Amino acid sequence: MSIHPTSIVHPQASIHSSAEIGPWCTIGPNVKIGAGSRLTSHVVVEGHTTIGENNIIFPFAVLGAVPQDLKYKGEPTELIIGNHNTIREGVTMNLGTVQGGGVTSVRDHCLIMGYTHLGHDCILGSHVIISNGSGLAGHVKIEDHVQIGGMCGISQFVHIGAYVYIGGQSGVDRDVPPYSIAMGSRPCIIKGANIVGLRRRGIPAETITKINEALKLWTRSDVQREQCILEIESQFGEVPEIQGLVAFIRKSELGVTR
Repeated sequence: MSIHPTSIVHPQASIHSSAEIGPWCTIGPNVKIGAGSRLTSHVVVEGHTTIGENNIIFPFAVLGAVPQDLKYKGEPTELIIGNHNTIREGVTMNLGTVQGGGVTSVRDHCLIMGYTHLGHDCILGSHVIISNGSGLAGHVKIEDHVQIGGMCGISQFVHIGAYVYIGGQSGVDRDVPPYSIAMGSRPCIIKGANIVGLRRRGIPAETITKINEALKLWTRSDVQREQCILEIESQFGEVPEIQGLVAFIRKSELGVTR
């Protein structure tokens, strides 16, 4: 274990022997840090926070601070960070709340760029990229392989489906269906399928074409929501990805971006 002498590490903290704590870090008593993870310098980790293996955390990140929620009364809620994540300068990630399930979590292979905020009870999947200066309010759920551009604002309880691309400076206050590109601020609107992202993930060209056509149907302003869904199922219902798209729309509680 490598701990710089200028860092303050509580003796009850659990730090793997191969982890590295750089200068001027502060580590609280209920923190766990896994093998190969590295805090470069000036990082604060507090609360009941678990950091997995082979993460790198850059200066002035604050992980596991209490939620910015007036309902929080000091309960032992958690922040759980998986493996192989990069957390850049000035990132803040808050603990969960009892009302929201008690856990804020980030899975694996994510890149969280500088000065991004993850509010309480946010749930991030794997291979998520969030660009500089974006903010996620409480209870946001982001599925795998999502990219969010810089300076975006995601409202509380928004659900963003897998393989979505959100354009920079967007304001998102409704759920975003999987496989899509969305951008704009109130309203944030669908611009079609995330064709480049889907190609990179090996989705067949024929499937991408059908996804794009299904999303075109979904964005028609002259057709009611339920009729859009029925039309999508009628034309493309045999495609597993589109079955998932329809299920996402049907389950939405906030309403889905169109």
